[in-house]
Amino acid sequence: MPKEQSFAQRLIAWQKTAGRHDLPWQQTRDPYRVWLSEIMLQQTQVATVIPYYQRFLASFPDVAALASAPIEQVIEHWAGLGYYARARNLHRCAQQIVAVHGGIFPKTAAELAELPGIGRSTAAAIAAFSFGQRAAILDGNVKRVLCRGFGIGGFPGSAPVDRKLWELAETLLPESAIEAYTQGLMDLGATLCTRGTPLCPACPFGEDCVARRDGRQKELPEARPRPKIPERTSTFVLITDGTHLLLERRPPSGLWGGLLVPPEGEVDQVLAARGLTVSERQNLPTLRHAFTHFRLTLQPVLCHLPSQPAMVGESGQVWIALDAAVNAGVPTPIRKLIQLLLRPGA
Repeated sequence: MPKEQSFAQRLIAWQKTAGRHDLPWQQTRDPYRVWLSEIMLQQTQVATVIPYYQRFLASFPDVAALASAPIEQVIEHWAGLGYYARARNLHRCAQQIVAVHGGIFPKTAAELAELPGIGRSTAAAIAAFSFGQRAAILDGNVKRVLCRGFGIGGFPGSAPVDRKLWELAETLLPESAIEAYTQGLMDLGATLCTRGTPLCPACPFGEDCVARRDGRQKELPEARPRPKIPERTSTFVLITDGTHLLLERRPPSGLWGGLLVPPEGEVDQVLAARGLTVSERQNLPTLRHAFTHFRLTLQPVLCHLPSQPAMVGESGQVWIALDAAVNAGVPTPIRKLIQLLLRPGA
């Protein structure tokens, strides 16, 4: 890798000619828009984020609008994007900015990092793009670039390696053009120094990269030592009168917090607890869904009612038309289950 004093200048020059310049959250210093994009981009690809970002801004154009919105509405706009704690923290953060900071975003990375859902790296990115503050970022893409470029072994999430990477990230900061430098790190990791097949010949550091020199691109950064991923199975009861579906809102915290899902549990117990008698029940194909820390097998059971019961409408329960339910605030695997019911002949 080149001498540290030349790393930033080479990266800035590359970003200006080969980096990304047309993303919808670029060409702005509005901290609200920068913050929103940075939160959405956590563990999520740009192509997935763009339509969510645009719809979110259409409904919540500024931090005050987001702070005053019901959390259920915020969650519904987030449905399908995953990692729902981000949406809850986004709402809490907006409320804190309005209540404590008068609707004005703090201008330093240190102050930003004290807000809900904003870690050290995200705070630095917001401060750099919004206020031009000289601060180091260290997200997953940047860790990969630094581990490969400088030949840093060990799992990046471990405390010793994490400290080493932060120290390196701080030393590499340029004295000026922090926006282009920060964007360049993001662009390099997202477009060239990718996880699967890095495009080393196009990289501005291709001739100096330790991982390329030693043929260790696939080894670095080293993966987390993984225990066996737990497997869980749960039954979801799809209760319908033929045109509508019963959904219930989850508690604010926990898995799928605040989202709408069908009743979960043993079928007879679910029906008995709601005083329902079904005319027909049918086991549907199972669906597997991978979360960060476990894999879930969903066992859907379709239960037909002769008519819509009067009990629906109680707290937390909604009776939604089938064709509308698929676009309601439901998590991705539940949306897939609902789509099964919309198929011809279902």
